[in-house]
Amino acid sequence: MYSILPAIVSALFLAYGLYVVAEKGFTRVSASFFILCITTVFWQATWAVLFQVQDAQWAGILVRSGYLLILFLPTSLYQFLTEISGRKGERRFVATSYAIAAVLGILDLTTPWIVNGYYDYFFGYYPKAGPIHPLHVLQTVVVVTRGLYITFRQQQVAPPGQRHQLRLCITSVFIYFFAAVDYLCNYGVEFYPPGVVFIAISLGLIAVAVMKYDLMSPVVVAASVAHEMRTPLATIRLQAEALAQFLPELHRGYELAVAHGLCESTFSPGASQKMADLSQAIRHQVDRSNAVIDMMLASARMEQIDTRTFGRQRASECVAEALETYPFAKGERERVSVNVVEDFEFHGSSPLFVFVLFNLLKNSLYALKVADKGAITLTLTAGTAMHTLNFVDTGTGISAATLPKIFDTFFTTKNSAGAGIGLAFCRRVMTSFGGKMRCESAEGQYTLFTMEFPAALPATETRSTHPGALAA
Repeated sequence: MYSILPAIVSALFLAYGLYVVAEKGFTRVSASFFILCITTVFWQATWAVLFQVQDAQWAGILVRSGYLLILFLPTSLYQFLTEISGRKGERRFVATSYAIAAVLGILDLTTPWIVNGYYDYFFGYYPKAGPIHPLHVLQTVVVVTRGLYITFRQQQVAPPGQRHQLRLCITSVFIYFFAAVDYLCNYGVEFYPPGVVFIAISLGLIAVAVMKYDLMSPVVVAASVAHEMRTPLATIRLQAEALAQFLPELHRGYELAVAHGLCESTFSPGASQKMADLSQAIRHQVDRSNAVIDMMLASARMEQIDTRTFGRQRASECVAEALETYPFAKGERERVSVNVVEDFEFHGSSPLFVFVLFNLLKNSLYALKVADKGAITLTLTAGTAMHTLNFVDTGTGISAATLPKIFDTFFTTKNSAGAGIGLAFCRRVMTSFGGKMRCESAEGQYTLFTMEFPAALPATETRSTHPGALAA
């Protein structure tokens, strides 16, 4: 569970660094930014694995090797600020800083002076600072402060366009610098290292700066990010399966040791069941994350929809697939029911329509949770001119003032919990099917989404099982 956030952030940085290099080529600025991304990726990806490791020997290897590129991270940040500010005279100081980091790296791999073992915290193993680790902390403070200073001076004399860009970079790097709070964990202060949060915010500001100056396409970035995020998520899922395989055997050995008086039992009541549920909980969170990735990617790529892949789809089969594959939380599936008055076929894409149902399920389950009541019912009805699928929940409902805006792109009532693309995506899918989607609601009582499909189907089409209705 504690590994998901650093894994996602490392994937974001990897995708972003690769995109900038692919789009701009290897310039001094893009190369320095790529180095910054790679060092950050290595840092967070290693911690994602470290927080899952149970074996002390592996933990010892990971804390030492994982810290290697962390030693270069402040210098890579300094290099990026030097290049984006156009300060050629600073490059010799950047080279000196890299040389110092290299010496510290050698000491890290060969001595306990930088990393001297590890702490066993509630979230997993974490590196323990060695006797000269403060030198690395001091270097971080010096080079990052210097980088911020030269960037600040440069923005004072830069043209207006570049000035805004530099200011956003200054703000972003300043927030990034707060990730240094993680050093406290190296000195025995036990708390979940929050540096990953500051890194994610910093990346968001850099993304805003790039988007503001039209340097990237959201479609390409969405595809890259989604692809790269799947790799660490898949790794976490494999580790969860390994836990499921080995934990029961380890626990049986522990019980035998207690039974023969080799050790005292320290497990609280119910601890055995918690251990048994741990692997399933991790896999469930990975599945939920993958479902969200799928929805985000499909939403971002809607403008590239290829209707040539459409074919006959049976509505009840799409509903069944959605309910079978949606990552419900505990107790959620029981609140969803399906009423097939009369099944029907429609012309469209099964994967896209499943994503529509995913979006509606996500929103309705959220409404039920907030209202602490209600249920969800899907009703299929065939008609002469139009077939209908009604999707109703009896949760919070939608206010009369909000209802006209719910299909607007980027409109959301969930603040940080929503991006405002879900329902706009759903309506675009229904339009691509030749159908319609509308909503009615009474606040505090219910919300009803009505999806209409043309009853008339093309005469010469085959049943489509094509998995990708989106253009590559």
